[in-house]
Amino acid sequence: MIDSSCTWKTNYLAAFQIQVTFSKQSRTLQRKYGLRIGNLRCRKNFAGLKMQTYYRDNGKDGPRKRVVVTGMGVVSCFGTDVDLFYDNLLAGKSGIKRIEKFPVDEYSTKIGGEITPENFQANKYLSPKLARRMDPVICYSVAASKLALDHAGVAIGSESFSKLRKERCGVIIGSGMGGLISFTDGVGKLLADEFDRISPFFIPNSICNLGSAMVAIETGFMGPNYSISSACATSNHAINNAAMHIQRGEAEMIVTGGSEAALTPIGLTGFIACRALSKRNEDPTKACRPWDTERDGFVMGEGCGVLVLESLEHALRREAPILCEYLGGAHTCDAYHITEPHPEGHGVIKCMELAVQDSGINIADVDYINAHATSTPLGDIAEFRAIRSIFKDYKDRVKLNSTKSLIGHGLGAAGALEAIATVKAIQTGKLHPTLNVEKLDPEVDMDVVPNVAKEHRVRVAMSNSFGFGGHNSVVVFGAYDQ
Repeated sequence: MIDSSCTWKTNYLAAFQIQVTFSKQSRTLQRKYGLRIGNLRCRKNFAGLKMQTYYRDNGKDGPRKRVVVTGMGVVSCFGTDVDLFYDNLLAGKSGIKRIEKFPVDEYSTKIGGEITPENFQANKYLSPKLARRMDPVICYSVAASKLALDHAGVAIGSESFSKLRKERCGVIIGSGMGGLISFTDGVGKLLADEFDRISPFFIPNSICNLGSAMVAIETGFMGPNYSISSACATSNHAINNAAMHIQRGEAEMIVTGGSEAALTPIGLTGFIACRALSKRNEDPTKACRPWDTERDGFVMGEGCGVLVLESLEHALRREAPILCEYLGGAHTCDAYHITEPHPEGHGVIKCMELAVQDSGINIADVDYINAHATSTPLGDIAEFRAIRSIFKDYKDRVKLNSTKSLIGHGLGAAGALEAIATVKAIQTGKLHPTLNVEKLDPEVDMDVVPNVAKEHRVRVAMSNSFGFGGHNSVVVFGAYDQ
């Protein structure tokens, strides 16, 4: 029999903890129940020690495995360094400029958050042959994944990487538009009656799942592997699904996020036809202006963001760097219009409420929201009204900002790029500014961190992503509490 007295309680992150008064037989708890005991060498100095399970309970679904973020990788208009990416955001440096990849003189919108050869070279991450053959959206996925694994302490080829159980590691990287460059090239050849010159890689390069597939081929990860495509909500859907597989015990580690390379002639003209883009070409860095009264549409961006998610148990076992904890998330649909948000925001409100419930936290626990905030006249205020309706009692404390104001709208990659910014906010206690807030919409009465970065202690953060078709997805991260 174990000579111990136990009291269960749930902390504000809803993580089970146990307080135990140890006897000589207390090690049985660790063997029998899988509890991680704190510093055992201090047992003689304390009457009771705090122990923590590898499980959390949101008060709704019962205990489930805790999930943590251990690595991040990015491909952006600022390059491929996560710290530099966030430093530029904090400095208020805009990555939006006149597009250089193709002639834009005849387009009504000529600007974007473009990735150039100066800030990304595919042959650094893929063999020269694959770098030439693969669509950029796939190259971004592979590069960001390798960088994230390196950041997580399991760089491909390292001893720690060799110890991973590959059948228990997966990849879920989404894309809103897939290999648009390859698709455009193939269609162009067909229309020019050069169908016999269409690349054999035309189909593989065009479909959305090849990013996840190529990462698996490069890593040997044989666990859950697929792609999600839900427009601009894609990345958050991918992150939430990856966490779900880990929570259910189907994987120990999953590389997840979103990738997009849609800044092409057809991608640009398509969004111009939707009347969704800003036409503020004369001053690109001023074009994306969420919550400003002069906002006139979003600015296209591109890139890839990848997170390494692991079960807490797996991360601790391999002594991984734990950046923060994934707390929960949710998905809903407006079921209203193909491009416009629901005027009353029912779907968005429900999605945020469900995400809070899934995380096992209270509304009052949220310190910061990385908003979807694209700089469209309808979307920004609709999202703000939804946020305010939930956080009205805490509107003077909760801060929100828009990453898109600095790098443009990454479409299917946006949520992952913003998840990285959210994790960095938790780590640094600093929020990047929302650029170009010169005349704040009079309805906006919360702190949107206008124009200058702010220090702000972030224990719990929410990141919103909403897509064409009414797709809503929200993720919630928290500071890792041992």
